[in-house]
Amino acid sequence: MLICDEYITPSSLADAFAAMTRHRGRYRVVAGCTDTLPWAREGRAGDVEIPVLIDVSRIPELIARRVDDKRVRLGAATPVQRFLDVPELARALPAGPRCAVWFADDQIREQATVGGNIVNASPAADVTPCLIAHDAEVELARSENGAVARRRMSLTDFVQGPGRTALQEGELLTAIECDALPAYGGSFEKVGHRRSLVISVVCLAALVKLDAQGRRVEDARLSIAGIGPKPLRLSEVENFLRGAPLDTGRLEQAAEMPVALVASRTRQEYRRDVVRGFMLRGLVNAAKRAGADPAALSAELETAYA
Repeated sequence: MLICDEYITPSSLADAFAAMTRHRGRYRVVAGCTDTLPWAREGRAGDVEIPVLIDVSRIPELIARRVDDKRVRLGAATPVQRFLDVPELARALPAGPRCAVWFADDQIREQATVGGNIVNASPAADVTPCLIAHDAEVELARSENGAVARRRMSLTDFVQGPGRTALQEGELLTAIECDALPAYGGSFEKVGHRRSLVISVVCLAALVKLDAQGRRVEDARLSIAGIGPKPLRLSEVENFLRGAPLDTGRLEQAAEMPVALVASRTRQEYRRDVVRGFMLRGLVNAAKRAGADPAALSAELETAYA
């Protein structure tokens, strides 16, 4: 059971920082609470008491978004559901809607935020690999001499391990910026221990851009989670695919490359099999959505990994 003495809903960054200063050492920042409430229900030490909850979900800057053909800026309190119901966002982030479909259920998606999924720093986070594949950066803010001081860093560097990020005391994650990739085909593959409200064992975001004929890979963006302590960008596989012909043999070789990266504490052999299969299915589906020439992929491959 979660117990708190005070629940604060600031309407500006200045108000949020003032509350954080006033309750230093006694508060927890929340937005959708979709991680905090299940964590408290586990009763790890009996009832969980957090003296002050500071809910930042009503701060206009944290729910704003800007989307064009080159860049996307998402306020950290943007609900995951927006990947599904905002057409321009779905177009700019081709793997986003497929990630969101796998993300819990309709009610949780409407509450769970992009920033919360990142700050939670789960090794199996869903949204994080999608954004890493888009070269995402995070914007962090703090109050300094009465003004808002900001810094930026790559999302890959921000997430440091299970439950660990580069967020410093007194800082808030305010926004995520990343490349818009409307010309790419996207795919998101995920498997877990159950069929409903799945927590990932492995998840993969795949983005592919093809030439005008749909027979050569102009670019590939790949990121995977659940196989080690933090989500990974598969740069070596991307370089292997970039500029190469789209054919079954090349995709099968690419699918083998990340298998050796599996470093989870449990079920390593299972995860290796999953990684191999997800890589093939993710690349095939992303290539098809990018306009692949049907003759470039074998019918057997498409059937097996559709």
